[in-house]
Amino acid sequence: YEKASLMEDVLRILESDSRTPPERIAQMTGRPVDEVRAILEKALKDRVILSYRAQVNWEKLGAAPVYAIIEVKLVPQREVGFDSVASRIARFPEVRTAHLVSGDYDLAVQVVGETIYEISNFVSNKLAVMEAVQGTSTHFILKRYKEDGTLIAGEDGIEGRLPLSI
Repeated sequence: YEKASLMEDVLRILESDSRTPPERIAQMTGRPVDEVRAILEKALKDRVILSYRAQVNWEKLGAAPVYAIIEVKLVPQREVGFDSVASRIARFPEVRTAHLVSGDYDLAVQVVGETIYEISNFVSNKLAVMEAVQGTSTHFILKRYKEDGTLIAGEDGIEGRLPLSI
């Protein structure tokens, strides 16, 4: 058995369902609970596990936020490239994800707000005014079908996480 392989197995189980207790993970991997707990502690300490979180279908509660994907064209900065400005953009509370991407734009940023106007204000008052930002293209999300590996209920009634294979 390899320690790295065990860590990968433990992480895949948690990625599928972050509520899986160490005792269940130990059963699933055939390893002692203390070993699983040690792996989890190390993964948290080393920031391999970044967070435990619930995915909420706010639409079911009638409290659906507005999501948008914003493509951002940047001017790379001397000696740090895109990292410095991308890090500043990622720190805005409206930003859910920020990725350096290939293509016509440099960053793909997913944002969330209560209204379209809130997101528009974010783009015009916070993002577009940054010196390194050359341009943006905003795409509002009209309907979510799948998020972070979890299907969201559609007309066919399918919802839930896809099966995990290790």
